[in-house]
Formats: sequence, structure tokens, C-alpha cells
Amino acid sequence: MPHLWRTLTPAAVAVSAALLSAACGSGNGDGGPGPAAPVGAVALDLRRPGQLVFRQGGTGPSAGRLAAVRLSGPPGAPVVTAPDKRTITGTSCVRVHAAGGTGVCLTVERKAVAQTSAEILDGNGRRSHLFPIEGVPSRAQVSASGRMVSWTTFVEGHNYQSKNLSTRTGVFDRKTGRLWLDLEKFTLVQDGRRNWSRDLNYWGVTFTRDDDRFYATVRTKEKTYLVEGRVSTRAMRTLRTNLECPSLSPDGTRLAFKKATGDPSRPWRLHTLDLRTMRETALAETASVDDQAVWIDDGTVAYGLLRKGAAKTGTDVWTVPADGSGAPRLLLADAFSPAAIR
Repeated sequence: MPHLWRTLTPAAVAVSAALLSAACGSGNGDGGPGPAAPVGAVALDLRRPGQLVFRQGGTGPSAGRLAAVRLSGPPGAPVVTAPDKRTITGTSCVRVHAAGGTGVCLTVERKAVAQTSAEILDGNGRRSHLFPIEGVPSRAQVSASGRMVSWTTFVEGHNYQSKNLSTRTGVFDRKTGRLWLDLEKFTLVQDGRRNWSRDLNYWGVTFTRDDDRFYATVRTKEKTYLVEGRVSTRAMRTLRTNLECPSLSPDGTRLAFKKATGDPSRPWRLHTLDLRTMRETALAETASVDDQAVWIDDGTVAYGLLRKGAAKTGTDVWTVPADGSGAPRLLLADAFSPAAIR
């Protein structure tokens, strides 16, 4: 299988460092709970249900590592029963996701020229595949079965509001071994006609249970669209505007997503979309969340949120009811990029 990649430019390396520090909480965190197991060759069973897999925040040797903690509680009210009992591995990740006995870890190797890679993990949390890719890690998701893996990186621009935004979104099929390094090679149909524009940028893939159909975001002509596509046909079509970073609910009926507000002080608001009625619901989290939210269960959405204030730098994982009710609730401190193993 061909491996096509380019290394990061010095400017992109600088952007990478800023993102790793600010967005991912790997810089001046406030420490937080320590691991129950020492950092190093620690086994992590990605097939075991009832876990929250995440990127460890804080400072010290465990910061930026792949980690997990037990989840409990009734549907719609998940809790971490012992946040200080984290299993922290020796695997470094900037972005992580796991499902169906498969994990994906986006890494940046710090050397003269930074190298980003997508590391695919097996059910024991060990590397099964490694793909050098281009850009600064941004999004990653694994399909419910564990077969399909996707990721997004910034090649140019440091956030999704940048006018010079350029992204790369890749997909890997673990069953067939097929690798697509750039969704821009797929066909896009917009308003019934093929879009041949050279300014297409995709991010935030989420797969349905058939491991073929997926949803994602595309930006073209400074507008964002929800797209629906199929890997088998390598084709997509636009569905609606102003919908970013979709994430499919476990029952396949709704998408969690972030919606641009037009307010520079709070650029995005978390919503859900009912795929039958196409009705949008604003969630109770009013802070701007720049994340691809995930579903803990059919009633609960989780996301990483950057703390505010110079003395509180870092990220935590929060949850909010998916029906627009209730209020945001802290699930796990000093953590980022969560994924619930159901």
C-alpha cells in the first residue's frame, strides 16, 4: 500500500507546539490525580466495556499519555467512580479515540523536522499499524465495530476559523488494509452537481454501523456543510450548512456537532441533529467547544474543554445531556480527547 506524506514546515511546527500546549493541555497544567499504575509498559484492554479512554493532561511524566478510567452510573448520568485510579500507558497521543477493540493515537515526534503519525492500536493497546501523515493532529474517530479509523490534521491554519485553513482527512479500513490519505480524492456532489473546487477541506468523520456510510464536514467557498458519503463509492453529498465535527449517537439516530454562532467571543455552540426530522437542538453547554464531541451513551455527550485563566491552564472532560436539558457536568479533570468503550 502506498504511503504518501510530507514533513511539517517550521511554521507548522510552531503551530503544533501551540496547539499541543493550549488545546491539549500538555503545557502548564495543574497536575491533577496520579496514576494507579506506573507510566510505562502498562496493558490497556480496548475491548473491555465500561471504560473512558482519553489523553492524560496535567504535567509530569504521565502528561500526554494514552490513559483509561472506569465509568459507571445510570444511562444519562455517567460518573468516574475513582478518578485517581487511572491506568496510564507509555503511549504518547495528541488525539485519541477507541471503539470495538481498536484504537487510534495521533502522535507528533519531536525532532529536527516534526513528524506526525497515525498509530493504530489493537485490542491490547499495542501498535498494529503506523502511518506517517502530514500536519498537526486535530480529530480522530473509530467506528463502533473497530473496523474503520479516521483522522484529521491541520496542514495550514491553526483552527477552523482560519481563512487559510487547509486540512487532510484520512481513512483506514482495518479489514481490507485500504488506506485513503485524503478525502479530497473522493467525489463531492453539492446541490445535485459535482463540486470540482480546489478549496475543499474535510474534517470530523464519523461512521455508521455498516462501516461504509459516514458523515463529515466540508468547507468550500468559506462555508461549512454536513456531508454524507460512502467509502465503497468514494462519493459524498452535502446535506445542510453550518454543521461541523459530527459524531453519531450509539443508536444511529442523531449527530452531535458544533455550530458556528457568529459571535467571535464564543465561536461555536454544541448541538444535536435528529437525522429523521433534521431538527437541531442546542445543548446546555454555553461555552464555546472546539471539539468533536463523543457519546458516552444515547443520552449523554462528552467533550474536552479548555480551562480559562492563567492559573488554571489545562483541559477537562465534561458531559451534557443530549436533549438540551440539564447543565454541563465535569466528568474527569486533567483529561482530553475522550472515548467511551461501550
